[in-house]
Amino acid sequence: MVFKEAGSSSYSLPPYPREDTPLLTKSQPLSSQFKTLANIFISIVGAGVLGLPYSFKRTGWVTGLIMLFSVAYLTYHCMLLLVNTRRKLESILGFSKIKSFGDLGFAISGPLGRFSVDSMIVLSQAGFCVSYLIFIASTLAFLTAGDSSGETVPVFIGLTPKVLFLWGCFPFQLGLNSIKTLTHLAPLSIFADAVDIAAKSVVMVEDVFVFVNNKPHLEAFKGFSVLFYGIGVAVYAFEGIGMVLPLETETKDKEKFGRVLGLAMGLISIIFGAFGALGYFAFGEETKDIITNNLGQGLISVVVQFGLCVNLFITFPLMMNPVYEVFERRFCDSRYCLWLRWLLVLVVSLVALLVPNFADFLSLVGSSVCVVLGFVLPAMFHCMVFKEELGWRCILSDGVVMVFGFFVAVVGTFTSVTEILSPKA
Repeated sequence: MVFKEAGSSSYSLPPYPREDTPLLTKSQPLSSQFKTLANIFISIVGAGVLGLPYSFKRTGWVTGLIMLFSVAYLTYHCMLLLVNTRRKLESILGFSKIKSFGDLGFAISGPLGRFSVDSMIVLSQAGFCVSYLIFIASTLAFLTAGDSSGETVPVFIGLTPKVLFLWGCFPFQLGLNSIKTLTHLAPLSIFADAVDIAAKSVVMVEDVFVFVNNKPHLEAFKGFSVLFYGIGVAVYAFEGIGMVLPLETETKDKEKFGRVLGLAMGLISIIFGAFGALGYFAFGEETKDIITNNLGQGLISVVVQFGLCVNLFITFPLMMNPVYEVFERRFCDSRYCLWLRWLLVLVVSLVALLVPNFADFLSLVGSSVCVVLGFVLPAMFHCMVFKEELGWRCILSDGVVMVFGFFVAVVGTFTSVTEILSPKA
């Protein structure tokens, strides 16, 4: 197999001038370990965690925890596969311009590899941001209306509170998404992390008190039929695969990146498990698709829900960064393009208006695009680069991950589509 290198004279790529130049350049400032940890944390912790209690309700809490920690480990493993594959290619080629997942796909499989990765990164990252806007608009509408039924009542020129809040966020997102680099976003990431941890901690404490008072009926297992639905939500919750190579690129001490990534994934897994289980323990079969909608009225509840909205609002431009990298490389010769970023924010906002149920949407995107992007492609690329060096061990280990990913993608997507189309009680 011949690997393609953008900057080496021994690899001729004149037919693809836009494919070989990454958006991120060596002149960008690099991030410390603490900033890298913050960016990893906020790249993974997003709206998906808010659907975990509902997923635990659908699957049973023991099943939910098993799936969550299994997906967390597999996601971490596949992230390291990407990092190690990039480093191997760098050692083969002498120097490299592999700054993103798409660059890696191009180096291994040419334009087809890049297109496959780029299309799925755009769909997954944009899907994450759609869910952010859904949560923000739904939560603010819920807070102002007092109950979920008020979200759909027109209040101004035929527009519902949810729609009004979504468009109210739009001009501010245009400003945030004008920031060029991940490193410049790091201070906002640290602030958003602090708000997120505080808000989720308060939610979990509230869940404990509700559970002590109510002690609802709980189920540990709910059968095989909902297993893949839960896997889809869990995969979506660990949503940072498209960010791992850009984040390592902007890290000062790259030798310690794996350790920082492992620490972040371990902490996030514990937080996710506690958040999902406590949410289900508190409300049982009454758990809603967005757990914060289960919280009662009051100052603390309002502050918590507003804090989560602030976190996701700030996270939006970070998660859109890979989308910008793809579009600016393909249509603007890898140059920063403000109007294109604003257009993409508009498209994501329009899609958010059309999406119905929050948790079902998480499962659909997680089961389809995220499984292939997070499991299948990293294992495939790693196998293609390391198969001669590692032999049958590489083919076996990576093959198991690929088969698992394809199976989950097919069955999980079917299950999620069935849930979306089925009538809700």
